[in-house]
Amino acid sequence: MHFSPEFSFVAECCRSTFGGSEMRPQLSLRMLDGERVVRLARFHGVQGLVWRAVGVDEEGAHGELDRLRSDAATIAASNLKVAAECGNILADFERAGIKLIFLKGLTLGALAYGSAVVKSAVDADLLIAPNEISRAVTLLEDRGYILTIPNRPVAKVGQWHRVRKESVWVSPHSGVQLDLHTRVADNPRLIPAIGAHSPKRLVDIGNGIALPTLGPVETFAYLAVHGASSAWFRLKWICDFAALIADKSPTELDELYRSSQRLDAGRASAQALLLADRIFGSLANNSALKNELLAQKANSLLYRAAMKQLAGRPDPIEPTSRPLGTMRIHWTQFLLMPGLAFKTSELVRQAKSALA
Repeated sequence: MHFSPEFSFVAECCRSTFGGSEMRPQLSLRMLDGERVVRLARFHGVQGLVWRAVGVDEEGAHGELDRLRSDAATIAASNLKVAAECGNILADFERAGIKLIFLKGLTLGALAYGSAVVKSAVDADLLIAPNEISRAVTLLEDRGYILTIPNRPVAKVGQWHRVRKESVWVSPHSGVQLDLHTRVADNPRLIPAIGAHSPKRLVDIGNGIALPTLGPVETFAYLAVHGASSAWFRLKWICDFAALIADKSPTELDELYRSSQRLDAGRASAQALLLADRIFGSLANNSALKNELLAQKANSLLYRAAMKQLAGRPDPIEPTSRPLGTMRIHWTQFLLMPGLAFKTSELVRQAKSALA
């Protein structure tokens, strides 16, 4: 698939920030359709990364830079507010003896880009054990959080979590949104061993705040499955994945993939690696693994479907904004693991989700 110059520029800007690097992209914003660059950056949620790459050195693109600068400042301010709230929530949960892991978001930004304030996120994702849902709900209510999804009485949240992996809570005071997870994948057959008791590491997100997140292997598998759940239609998801593995040797990357298979990440890991390679060159030094992944027809099919979802239009639109726009997302989920048992479970899951 051919990328537009603007998409290539946005991707190059993202890549230049991996691991906290501040390399300059080879392309220049002033030589491109600046309006399209801004639209792409905003749709894909990577304004902070693009701004970090181009900064104030660009000339002749002041309108576009002003918008990117404003977006980056908004993202940074929002992340700082979320960071403070996450620190307080962690303290509450620790006092209550509830194991808590933070997914993606601030911890991932710090690990992937060397900063917790450049990565765009609309919420904070909290992972707890399923048997802690009642106590966790009480703690969130004590902090003033209101249940927004599902639109049901709080007493029925436990029933909701038996079908869905998360519920959504919002603080009317701070505006912070929390996604409370009791599992990490939509289909419980995917990465079932990853949970609140999985290996974890503390990540410094700044201002003296350190949050627990999943260990390296678990993060790799989780990000692959998470991106696959939406067929990777936003660049920020595959960008995060690629940034996290950018410094891995071929041997380390091979072991991460093998480990993800032992965790039942299925074909999501192969899809993620092939997609990251196409956009960011993640497998440039690992042709053996790339050829192995491409040799499986289902992997190639998933990869091509994700590419169309991610970059199949010059100006992307939300999948939900057009008729049958989410169809590709839904059918690719049936291919994430082999076997009739998984496909049947996925059919049942999607049916229940539609009725929930």
